Amino acid sequence: MIVQKLKKANDDSYKLAEMYYNIVSSVNSLSLTKREIQLIAFTAIRENISYAHIKEEFCEKYGTSIQTINNMVSKLTRLKVFVKDNGKTKVNPVICLKFNDAIKLEITLLYG
Repeated sequence: MIVQKLKKANDDSYKLAEMYYNIVSSVNSLSLTKREIQLIAFTAIRENISYAHIKEEFCEKYGTSIQTINNMVSKLTRLKVFVKDNGKTKVNPVICLKFNDAIKLEITLLYG
């Protein structure tokens, strides 16, 4: 078995979350777009994407529209990346981390 250690520091919790969800997308062959990864990261940090003011904040930060958000939410819900919890759309708890602390990932890729 080969062990490779990688280390990347970032002071921006949104960027750290984007890096994490980029890895999750790659390892699971989800083929998520950059904007979808940004939405997942933003939602994980804000804890949901259900309210108009949160959607507007995302639109301002990333230069997109409410319609685009709604389309992405539908896709991400179908993929089970987003889930409904008490009427709120949130990141699936299985992949929702706290991004204001160090994260250590262990990824095992098996052949055969």
